[in-house]
Amino acid sequence: MKLSGRKRATGLLAGAVALGLTLGACGGGDDASGDGGDGADKSITLGIIPSWTDGLSTAHLWKHVLEEEGYEVKIEEISEAAPLYTGVANGDIDVYPSAWPEVTHASYMEEYGDDLEDLGAYYDGAKLTFAVPEYTDIDSIADLKGNADMFDGKIVGIEPGAGLTKQTKESVIPTYELDDEYQLVESSTTAMLAELKKATGAQEDIVVTLWKPFWANSEFPVKDLEDPEGALGEAETLNAIATAGFSEEYPELAEMFANFKLDDEAYGSLENLVVNEYGEGREDEAVEAWLEENPNFIESLKG
Repeated sequence: MKLSGRKRATGLLAGAVALGLTLGACGGGDDASGDGGDGADKSITLGIIPSWTDGLSTAHLWKHVLEEEGYEVKIEEISEAAPLYTGVANGDIDVYPSAWPEVTHASYMEEYGDDLEDLGAYYDGAKLTFAVPEYTDIDSIADLKGNADMFDGKIVGIEPGAGLTKQTKESVIPTYELDDEYQLVESSTTAMLAELKKATGAQEDIVVTLWKPFWANSEFPVKDLEDPEGALGEAETLNAIATAGFSEEYPELAEMFANFKLDDEAYGSLENLVVNEYGEGREDEAVEAWLEENPNFIESLKG
């Protein structure tokens, strides 16, 4: 098990004390560091929810960047947000490179905040949405009330532990008084997308929980429903969230994460290459292709 930055620091301090006592007893030499003076672990674990392709795309980008810097990088895939935040908090995972800390994952930030470190935002304007096909004759979440027959009484959602699911159950459904008319179908992002593809292919009505940025918004003929009551929350940033103490142990990497920025065009092209054009198993090729299109990116991380 990898230790959090604070736990690792404590271990290093204890080790240093023990080593000092040993050397004092043996009359040790001038240089006993054994690691060239660099005590930082050169292995980094990035945690992602693979169906959330913002994290999938950025994690593979960071894997390439960090490996070029001499690090051994592992991408740990976890199905839901709760165990992912637990892993970051206890140090099994070093960085969650595409967290939604302000709204979607706010409850996890509150729960684990003392054991987490925010390395900075890389994208502005991320937002949770409800979406329907462009041909569906409603424009607001408020219009769902009284129209359950159009959607077979179902709101097609994603993973039970997702922040979007929590927001839907605890805020959207009660705010718009949908409890008696609709069932929230909790499944997975993959299953939701399969239902969306099936419905739009057959020109049928469907309402799904979505978010931006996400490639599905341009892949499928969908429109966001207005949220006049603000039940889905305000737009938020996407941030890299690390184990507490990360910036002390890896100051250069923390600075690189702080310098990491993507606008809509750059983000969209990265996600499209990783998810659609190259696909599973060819993420490294996708990242290399993106870096060829964005030759100044690596230098931008170094300030």
